[in-house]
Amino acid sequence: MDRGKPGAKMHILSDANGLPLLVGVSAGNTHDSEGLKPMVEGHQTRNDPHRGRHFKPQRLHADKAYDRAYLRKWLRGKRIGARIARKGIDSSQRLGRRRCVIERTMSWLSGYRRLSPRYERNPRNYLAFLGLAAAICCFKRLVRLTT
Repeated sequence: MDRGKPGAKMHILSDANGLPLLVGVSAGNTHDSEGLKPMVEGHQTRNDPHRGRHFKPQRLHADKAYDRAYLRKWLRGKRIGARIARKGIDSSQRLGRRRCVIERTMSWLSGYRRLSPRYERNPRNYLAFLGLAAAICCFKRLVRLTT
């Protein structure tokens, strides 16, 4: 967190393959951990009526910025396993295998010209372009898998 930092932060919730499921924007001077609850709550779970199963996220991988006791407790209450590096205990290399997935997704989204330097002053417009870029990434993955 940099208190005087202008701009915006991208919050991205992705699956294990790096496919963006949910995107969000917050102010640049807010802490990263404040974006976790809205992202997890905004993720819609699927219900399979034929099998009577309810699909929800099983594990959440995050970096040290999300290491807060109340967030771990909140995730436990939702029955989501948390793999969050602990400050001063876990090294960054241990979670690096999983973290490279989200870093790759952020790189895909930052590759779009409209998002890399933020041209939009209105956060709603920036969020709309971010959602559009995420949809294009999903479409490109779908085309690659079906051809």
